[in-house]
Amino acid sequence: MPRAIQDRSAEARRPADALAGTVERVTFHNAETGFCVLKVKARGRRDLVAVVGHAPAVAAGEWVTATGAWVSDRSHGLQFKADTLACTPPTGADGIERYLASGQMRGIGPEMAKRIVRAFGEETFAVIEAQPQRLTEVAGIGRLRAARLVAAWAEHKVVREIMIFLHAHGVGTARAVRIFKTYGTDAVAVMTEDPYRLARDVRGIGFRTADAIAARLGLPPTAPARLRAGIAYALEAAMDDGHCALPVADLVTRAAGLLDVEAGLIRTALVEELSGEAVLADTIGTEPHVFLRGLHGAERAIAERLIALDAAPLPWSEIAVPEALAAVEAETGRALSPSQRAAAETVLAAKVAVVTGGPGVGKTSTLDALLRILRRAEARVLLAAPTGRAAKRMSEQTGREARTLHRLLEVDPAHGGFLRDAGNPLDCDLLVVDEASMVDVPLMNALTRALPRHAALWLVGDVDQLPSVGPGQVLADVIASGRVAVARLTEVFRQAAESRIVVNAHRINAGRMPEGATDPDGDFFVVAIYDPEIGAEKLVEIVSCRIPRRFGLDPVRDVQVLCPMNRGALGARNLNHALQRVLNPDPPVAVERFGWRFAPGDRVMVGQNDYDREVFNGDLGLVLRIDSEEGILVAGFDGREVEYPFDELDALSPAYAITIHKAQGSEYPAVVIPVAVQHYTMLARNLLYTGVTRGKRLVVLVAQTRAIGIAVRGGAMRPRFTKLREWLETGETGARERRRSAGSGADR
Repeated sequence: MPRAIQDRSAEARRPADALAGTVERVTFHNAETGFCVLKVKARGRRDLVAVVGHAPAVAAGEWVTATGAWVSDRSHGLQFKADTLACTPPTGADGIERYLASGQMRGIGPEMAKRIVRAFGEETFAVIEAQPQRLTEVAGIGRLRAARLVAAWAEHKVVREIMIFLHAHGVGTARAVRIFKTYGTDAVAVMTEDPYRLARDVRGIGFRTADAIAARLGLPPTAPARLRAGIAYALEAAMDDGHCALPVADLVTRAAGLLDVEAGLIRTALVEELSGEAVLADTIGTEPHVFLRGLHGAERAIAERLIALDAAPLPWSEIAVPEALAAVEAETGRALSPSQRAAAETVLAAKVAVVTGGPGVGKTSTLDALLRILRRAEARVLLAAPTGRAAKRMSEQTGREARTLHRLLEVDPAHGGFLRDAGNPLDCDLLVVDEASMVDVPLMNALTRALPRHAALWLVGDVDQLPSVGPGQVLADVIASGRVAVARLTEVFRQAAESRIVVNAHRINAGRMPEGATDPDGDFFVVAIYDPEIGAEKLVEIVSCRIPRRFGLDPVRDVQVLCPMNRGALGARNLNHALQRVLNPDPPVAVERFGWRFAPGDRVMVGQNDYDREVFNGDLGLVLRIDSEEGILVAGFDGREVEYPFDELDALSPAYAITIHKAQGSEYPAVVIPVAVQHYTMLARNLLYTGVTRGKRLVVLVAQTRAIGIAVRGGAMRPRFTKLREWLETGETGARERRRSAGSGADR
């Protein structure tokens, strides 16, 4: 027998070593994998022992028992490598104090833990469980704080049960708190009965995690419940790509690949799924598609409401437009171009209208003229935009209050919807929505539901930009349908034409390569790179040193890195880590969660709509402070302070670098855009065009020339599967005929 095999056989026969002791310190613990490094005061050993193993949750003060083997690590010396590792709550006063002070429960820091244990000693846990009113005997704890501590203790116990369940079924425990907040004390029962509910109900938990639990629970790969869950997940994943539906063949292929089963099984399961409430079949054109029922109904409702809205009478009396425009020109001292005059004629005669065009074509001055005319007509006007930054810019440009669409519709945190609807409509004669290309189908559905029938709706935006992050392509579908009046501004004003940002944006949109400035004081530069890794280092230097030195811009507040995608050396994830190390290197306090470090001074972005906190997908903020004792991070968003418990920090991510999709509706003093061949799957003309048009004073492309060429020649990103255009086209035609008879000089 070979010597190596003999050695391994002998090792396999050797009895495992055992170790037991108190955890003095948790050096490292990864909630996703359970991997941990502990310092343990072990029985029979004078010095602390390093124990390496896996545990769903572990805290200082706990008693651990482990089996495994002693190993000598080249870097860290003697360690106990645990094959099994079990943790139990401490019983001694010292262990209980360390346990309470470990940060496991919000509201208890080292000093408070010392006072509680001084009062109750080894009976501390029994007091919290059975006599919680006695906590008020401790100095600094009143009835309110005692109630908070008891609630935190109860949550802590259930969360640990959830962690143990997840760990036992081979999945990470990082989102145990969110599972608890979703299902409460029934969490383990829910996960056992239907693990696929996790993917539907809990943000941050995907289908694969739920599928892994289902497999551990013994559900066979071809179980009908698994096949139907995979179909629903494939449709939900398609929403992330902007689709409202998928062709049947595409859906079957995606689901079969996801589940690793035969396509025939998916087709059979799809028939069953279509008999339920979640999905339905319909055609786009002549091809059969499968829709999530909610999105199908939303697109149809949007079309019906827009058609009905456009057919109703105008909310203002007939306006003599030439005379009104002359009065506005006299008032402002600004002459309007022929295309702006034609746009005004078109829009003022329409109940539903679109004003579109690229940078520098006068959308803002056209809107200002229109609003001045309607002020004389005493029309009640509301202004809104999808993001806080876009709403703020709209206010600055028009001199009128503009709100985000979510605040305009009045978020209802209790039910996750809006207070403004058909029964409680907006009070206006006209609603103007800026950056309308960002509005997705669910938001447009809510908006049209809340708009009174007599009111007019104007959508202002650049249809050549990327469509919304969410499902649908509302602005593009509305324009393409020919159902509503469209004013398309194309003439670049002379002052705007002096900006290389504006000129190059139009070059990109026309399929031509942008030209970098030769003037050191220019506003558009192309920095050539050949290797992405070296390019990443150069980009960090440009952001942290060159731009601040030459242009006097603050690298955190004024400079935004916009990436085509998250992955790769020049992706947002890697660049965030690199920029954070340079721009916020040694913070006095920090917290690490979900693969990120957060510290005061960090720029952060919200990843999903949060109706309770009233912050929304894409909102940018700044970390203001971290309260380690309470386990809370406080971030500032447009002057508002928002609190995040540490276990919910997956709602945020560092935002030194973000994707171009997430930058829609925002403008920044300076943008730096990496463009590399490694971004190939995302390189498209409208992506690069959108990124370039986010910069106000400075745009820098850190780019491989070939990659720019791929983007410029690539046209728009792949089309989305939506039905809104079709419903608008096939609706009642009375409104269209009425507009045609009125005549207009603008493009429809």
